[in-house]
Amino acid sequence: MTGDALSFDEFVSFNLAILVYFLGVRLNKKIPFLRHYNIPEPVSGGLLVAALALIVYLAFDKAIGFSLQSRDYLLFVFFTAIGLNARFADLAKGGKPLLILLCLTVGYMLLQNAVGTGIAAALGLPTGFGLLGGTISLVGGHGTAIAWGPKLVEDYGVVGAVEIGAATATLGLIAASLLGGPVGNYLIERKGAKPDPDRPEEAPMIGIETEREAVAQVTHTGLMRSLLVLNIAIALGVGLQEALVTGIGLDLPIFVCCLFCGIVLSNTVPLVFKKMTWPARSQSLAVLSDLALGIFLTMSLMSLQLWTIAGLAGPMMLILATQIVVAALFIVLVVYPMMGRNYNAAVLGAGFAGFALGATPTAIANMTAVTKRYGPATQAFLILPLVSAFFVDLANAAIIILFLGG
Repeated sequence: MTGDALSFDEFVSFNLAILVYFLGVRLNKKIPFLRHYNIPEPVSGGLLVAALALIVYLAFDKAIGFSLQSRDYLLFVFFTAIGLNARFADLAKGGKPLLILLCLTVGYMLLQNAVGTGIAAALGLPTGFGLLGGTISLVGGHGTAIAWGPKLVEDYGVVGAVEIGAATATLGLIAASLLGGPVGNYLIERKGAKPDPDRPEEAPMIGIETEREAVAQVTHTGLMRSLLVLNIAIALGVGLQEALVTGIGLDLPIFVCCLFCGIVLSNTVPLVFKKMTWPARSQSLAVLSDLALGIFLTMSLMSLQLWTIAGLAGPMMLILATQIVVAALFIVLVVYPMMGRNYNAAVLGAGFAGFALGATPTAIANMTAVTKRYGPATQAFLILPLVSAFFVDLANAAIIILFLGG
């Protein structure tokens, strides 16, 4: 304990995250609402712990903090696994849907900023304030909000932009975690987007449906092989990111480079070493991917400092409430029909809710919760990370500058 803070070190934080994940599993089993609407286990457990931390803060003026050093590695593991599972043939097949989803995403980002700045203008607030309730904090997340905050303060007169942006991103992450499951459930159950029972069985991109299946098909050698390949791809991804920054000044997120290296390895190494057992689309890799995503998202949510959103003014809460409604309507009325009105489109809808208001890992967690219940959706897991983790960051900077008037 230091001052008015109660901090847990890395070892304790990591293991607490595992306990909180199992708490979420328990809650989902006991509460039909959570199970029916496909709320991910990390969300159920993580938000409960965050709420308890809020109570401690309000009652005893003690801020509870967790060490998150291992969280980045878990993020790298997860996205690298997505890359290792990707085949060029599948990517080529997903070319048109990928392009459609990219166009829809850019259109939605313009709409999100139009909503935020429109409400801000109606309330007599600066454009920058509206953008904090748009793609800066929602699609962009905490990193973008913190990066743009000082500029909005200095150049555009948005007082407290950093704090408002971080708080808005926090609330957006919560909304994204809670919206995706119900939207996916609605599209599948009410709009008839259930998977075709006659389709060929797909290998899981991520997710084991039951523990019994995992025990039956996962071996220690398979896990070690998968972990070794993951770490090699991550090392290459880190090296690629550093080379891009040094060579051409392109600063891509490391997890995007790891995803790319995973794709390249899976589409070259097995062709050269044909007798090698490659972990792509194996149950062992799916287990590691599930573990990484589960603990990453649990750590992210249980470490939310909910008291930081208490300072959000009424206008920002109005913008956020409107953005949630707009996101849900956009998914049901635009994304789902344009992506084919099928099961993959429904799973993409759940994922779209995740990154439209929160972050890419939240999007994947939403899709995982849906696919664990209804079945695999290979195309959705391939194209959504490419759009949300790569193209969105590039487009967002240009869109923000456009709304700020250059």
